[in-house]
Amino acid sequence: MSSRDLATINRRAFVNGFVLSVLAAPHAAEAQQAGKVYRIGVLYTTTPREVDHVNKALGDGLRQLGYIEGKHFFMERRFADGREERLPALATELVRLKVDVIVTGSNSVIAAVKNATATIPVVMAVSRDPVGAGFIASLARPGANITGLANDPSPEIQGKNLEFLREAAPRISRVALLWNPIPPGADIYRKAVEATARKIGVASRTLDVRTREELEGAFGTMVRDRAEGLVVLQDPVLFSARAEIVRLATTHRLPGVYAQSEFVDIGGLMSYGVNIAAQFRRAAVYVDRILKGATPADLAVEQPAQFELVINVKTAKALNLTIPPSLLARADQVIE
Repeated sequence: MSSRDLATINRRAFVNGFVLSVLAAPHAAEAQQAGKVYRIGVLYTTTPREVDHVNKALGDGLRQLGYIEGKHFFMERRFADGREERLPALATELVRLKVDVIVTGSNSVIAAVKNATATIPVVMAVSRDPVGAGFIASLARPGANITGLANDPSPEIQGKNLEFLREAAPRISRVALLWNPIPPGADIYRKAVEATARKIGVASRTLDVRTREELEGAFGTMVRDRAEGLVVLQDPVLFSARAEIVRLATTHRLPGVYAQSEFVDIGGLMSYGVNIAAQFRRAAVYVDRILKGATPADLAVEQPAQFELVINVKTAKALNLTIPPSLLARADQVIE
């Protein structure tokens, strides 16, 4: 399916989602009339600044449904500041506060919250292969206290990132794959990209990055291996370190493809993936339904309708790359 086709699907999904949100607003008002002030927990791997736009999107989604922060709910936000080892303690803290629902982002966060509570409803704003990762029983019927949104219909979609990079830079013959092996379900995504590399005849070297401190060493290995391109898999630690990753890629003149457009906004070459802010905005619908009494076990997990292709032409020029017009025509956004 082309990016343009996916964009069309997304527009339909957005309209449908907006209608559902509007229809849900009166019900939210009914819940608010009972005088209940809800406490919503949100847990991130990153620092507050790095997900400010995501926080805003979640708040906007709740506001569209009739909820006013400080009047109808309070948000308990917790940040691991890029340190995944802090997630279990932060998840336990939210449970002790007896929040009404917890909104999570990334598999590492979901795993920490899942281990901390089996009763408080959990909404996954983003998740990778939640069935395979053991978070839910099935997409249609999650079966426990966790529901929300998934990031892709199958791990194989991640291989498309490398295909786009090869199309933008056809001379690439060796790529480095940057990933974090810790989160549940991460391995299947690594294998999907490696399989694509073999299929299109590109040699790949997988480099583990569990913390920011490992980035310099990973890029040093890329230089020694004479890598000609970079693929960065979706991961909260890597997302949190995106400014440093883009800086290092620029320094070593490595054309890179990323899972989130936030990398491209600050100088990365291209990205292909879901819009994280849109996912968090959509998560508000799940929060609303749960606060109105719905059971997470019965709320089907939603899959994304669009994968956005974003290309930074300015970065391409700096790398002496000429992006094919056919690829530019399929892009959802082109940064000049």
